[in-house]
Amino acid sequence: MAALPKLLHAIDQSLMRANLRAHGAFLAGASEGERARLGYMDLAQVNLDGEDLAEADLGGSHLRSASLRGAKLEGTNLAGADLREADLEGAMLAGADLRGVSLRGANLARADLTGCDFGQGVQATIDPGVGSRVLRHVKRAADLEQAVFAGAILRHASLAGVTGQAADFRQADLSNACLTGARLQGANFDRANLSFANLRGADLKGASVRGAIAAGANIVEATTFGTDLSALRFEAPVVMVDGRPLIELIDAHHLWCESGGARGASAVLTGLDMRGLGSLAGRLLTALKAPGANLHGLDLQGAALQGCDLTGADLRTADLRLADLRGAILAGARMDGADLRGGRLGPLALTETRRMAADLSRSSFRRADLRHADLRGADLASADLTRAQLNGAWLEPAGGREVAEAGG
Repeated sequence: MAALPKLLHAIDQSLMRANLRAHGAFLAGASEGERARLGYMDLAQVNLDGEDLAEADLGGSHLRSASLRGAKLEGTNLAGADLREADLEGAMLAGADLRGVSLRGANLARADLTGCDFGQGVQATIDPGVGSRVLRHVKRAADLEQAVFAGAILRHASLAGVTGQAADFRQADLSNACLTGARLQGANFDRANLSFANLRGADLKGASVRGAIAAGANIVEATTFGTDLSALRFEAPVVMVDGRPLIELIDAHHLWCESGGARGASAVLTGLDMRGLGSLAGRLLTALKAPGANLHGLDLQGAALQGCDLTGADLRTADLRLADLRGAILAGARMDGADLRGGRLGPLALTETRRMAADLSRSSFRRADLRHADLRGADLASADLTRAQLNGAWLEPAGGREVAEAGG
């Protein structure tokens, strides 16, 4: 095994920009592209706001007080990096390697950390007793002490054994996350989603959990002295719309589709948070109107969504395998990490001679799985397909929202 670096390397702005340009070409699949390799670099206080560093190597780098607001860091190697007091608000970090990272005092509000690994790794920090670039290495899980994760998405993240005293997880989504043995004394989980999270053996002394959802959560052997567990909600909340449970509106829409409009009623679910529904697999949702809705991580496998309006909706990491989205309006939708294998996004027949193409313009499909999906005639203008899997996908240029039937 290669020895760990003992020193941080300096890098000037011109070389940094050259690295970013080469990495952009790499992500675009250009022959001259090259993955950014910025491991063990001195990047303290650097400004990388909005930069696309997906899949880059930043392992062991010194990024203390750096600004990475809105940066794209999906699948990036940040193992052992020093990100103390860094600003990562709104950054996209799904699938990033954060083993052994130091995030003490960092701001990750509203960041997407879906599936991130915060487990044990070799943390590289500057040794203040030796020199400004001399490193010392400590094997440990990530340090999240006093870090801000308010509103962040940590679904399926691995946080086993992390240190997170006084960390702020207010309104964060930690559903299905692993926090076994985590030290979370005094952490704030107010209104967080801890559904099916594994907190076995975690230290929650003095933590605040007011309004937090813990349906299916495992808190066996957790230390909860000074924590008011009565404030936890062990049942998923019932989302109400005009005095009716959301699931009733979904059922009525399904019946409306099934009966050809004779029974039930079409649903208008503009801007609603539908994540609490868990699964809509196989549902009849044709012509559903839900622009701006939050369906992050929802199970929509095999759902009938023809002609639906999901403009600007959040469908990140949603399961849309074999879903029927012919003629759907997904303009500006967030589909990052979604599973669309075998999905139908081709044109929807309106009459014998007219078809409606799916509108995927300005949508984001970063790291989405579109293998064997039907995208014939779809409007992909300004869509982001960075690192999307397209093997076997059926692609064909669009001719506008309405396209003539072949031979018509």
